[in-house]
Amino acid sequence: MKLIRPFLLSATLVSAILAPLAAPAQTSAASTAEARVIVRFKPQADSVRAKALSVRATRGEAREVAQTRATALGLRTGRALAAGISLDERTHVVTAKGVTSEQLMRQLAADSEVELAVVDGRRRHTKIPNDPLFGGADINPESTVGSAQARTIDQWYLKKPNSTVVSSINAPAAWDITTGSSGVIVAVLDTGVRLDHPDLAGQFVSGYDMIGYGSSSSATSVAIANDGNGPDADPSDPGDWVSQADINAGTLSGCTSSDIGNSSWHGTRVSGLIAAASNNGTTMAGVGWGLKIMPIRVLGKCGGYDSDIIAGMKWAAGISVPGLPANANKAKVLNMSLGGDGSCGTTGTGALYRDAITQVNAAGATVVVAAGNSEGLAVGLPGNCPGVVTVAALRHVGTKVGFSSLGPEVTIAAPGGNCINTGSGQPCLYPMISTTNAGTTTPVANDGSTTGSNASVGTSFSAPIVSGIIGLMATVRPNLTSAEAIQILTNTARAFPTTGGGSAADGNPLQCKAPSATVQDECYCTIRTCGAGMVDAAAAVGAALNLNGGAVLLSESPGTGVVAGQTLTLTLSSVGFASNQVIASANWSIVNSGGVVSSFASSNVSSATIIPSAAGTFSVRVDATDNMGKVYAQTATINVTPAPVATTPVSGSSGGGGGGGSVSALWLAGLLLAALALRRSAARG
Repeated sequence: MKLIRPFLLSATLVSAILAPLAAPAQTSAASTAEARVIVRFKPQADSVRAKALSVRATRGEAREVAQTRATALGLRTGRALAAGISLDERTHVVTAKGVTSEQLMRQLAADSEVELAVVDGRRRHTKIPNDPLFGGADINPESTVGSAQARTIDQWYLKKPNSTVVSSINAPAAWDITTGSSGVIVAVLDTGVRLDHPDLAGQFVSGYDMIGYGSSSSATSVAIANDGNGPDADPSDPGDWVSQADINAGTLSGCTSSDIGNSSWHGTRVSGLIAAASNNGTTMAGVGWGLKIMPIRVLGKCGGYDSDIIAGMKWAAGISVPGLPANANKAKVLNMSLGGDGSCGTTGTGALYRDAITQVNAAGATVVVAAGNSEGLAVGLPGNCPGVVTVAALRHVGTKVGFSSLGPEVTIAAPGGNCINTGSGQPCLYPMISTTNAGTTTPVANDGSTTGSNASVGTSFSAPIVSGIIGLMATVRPNLTSAEAIQILTNTARAFPTTGGGSAADGNPLQCKAPSATVQDECYCTIRTCGAGMVDAAAAVGAALNLNGGAVLLSESPGTGVVAGQTLTLTLSSVGFASNQVIASANWSIVNSGGVVSSFASSNVSSATIIPSAAGTFSVRVDATDNMGKVYAQTATINVTPAPVATTPVSGSSGGGGGGGSVSALWLAGLLLAALALRRSAARG
């Protein structure tokens, strides 16, 4: 499934250079289509040595250097090339008209200064199946004791496993250890999020909209973004619906009629599974409701470009990217419920993903990728790259869901949702419940919708389950590495079942085979096809805690969001300490003031109080020392909302009908004078 589907001279001089190279005007589709190629120059190339590019360059500086190199490359190859912004010091997106991306790639790859040239492909989120019975129809195993419709739709996948629901992750036992720290950030690289969803309020740190980052000014990128502009600091999801009119207009390069559909709110669904606000008596629970989400928007209409995704990966992990602002909030986990065709080799697009993943891992972050929904075919790119946690999807009984991809690249398996009832119009009985929006195209403002009995299923929702678990692991082991996360997940996984799947109609499933050209629906997983086993949240978090030899945790009061001017209390506690082990001292410090805090109002060993002066985000760190001299560190990242504006209700209005119009000072003065006149008149009477 191919879903994922430069150094400016003066404007006058550039125009003069490029004019003789411009292709003659044509009316064909090929002349208006934009070819996009990612080019990496050789370290010793003349154009690289002539002018270096710093990873800390501003966007303007990066464009100037990239365009200089693109112009020189265009002169050598006979193409008018425009440069997008850069992925690193030697890697840039270049575009051209009147040629296909494949043709341009071949031309540029032949240049003596070019080390690598690949098509800037498109990736899409791992698409939500629109058929409630996708992957095969099964008989409800509870049908012998009641109607299929009698089952309560709940968050079955978070609970303790039992004989009927085998693949659930046992989150409550993990929550006995920790519900997550606000200092642990999970980046969601997706369609953006609905920042106004009530169940996600207070769960976000600042993110970024990457769509169009890799482009020169492009109508295609703006059309994909669907928010009217290019890259910026607003990662909110405007909707990713595709209509027949979009296809007919031809502005969405790479879109086909198969992309037509309503907005998915995919990033919002993924975010809710990771960290929806919980323990608040409403709606749903996230895997780690104490964690924070960093929304990175890389997918729009019909998916997103590899260049935008790779830039988003680096930025999320705190790696400098030319032309992008520094990221003040470094993510510990990257969730990527997206993918497409391709292999993760040492050449081509796979090499770019390999390089990015290596850098992200070195920065201390773990990358989690959905295996894909190819119905038993092989895992695609970037899920087949080394150094990532690739997640396959399980049915409630522990067999592979029909839609899930599989193969030796899979690290672990987690619930992905499935529908077991067969009646027409019946709801999906084992969906993945999460936050969403009721809008079919554009969003409904401040909407608190959650997915219910509709078919919210897919490996897109298996991956965030695992991302949330890794976030909990990082809470009790702040220095958790990607290699450690993978080792812990695989060592604590529960064995796959070998019985209990299928139905009377379908018969007993077969054992999953190595991926080939033939689809495989429900099958019994093996460690060579679905990873090490079924993920176990409690065992994984416990193992991370034991590896660290105890941990300290920070709790916040109030825990439902801090308002400017309101007192925030942070309380320090220990977990996993031995009976003779206690916290002896603590050093509190402000890591990032965000311009909203300057100092602690008070602090001691067990707690600290802070009064933020304005809306924004700040981070506090505590370094606690136990009575044996061992030091434990923990960080909390706090979002502060504006203080409510006090308003005095006033009767009357400026118009008819009893509405609440504004009232002028002159009108109020007149009302006061009239009242005084009435008082004097009453006194004379």
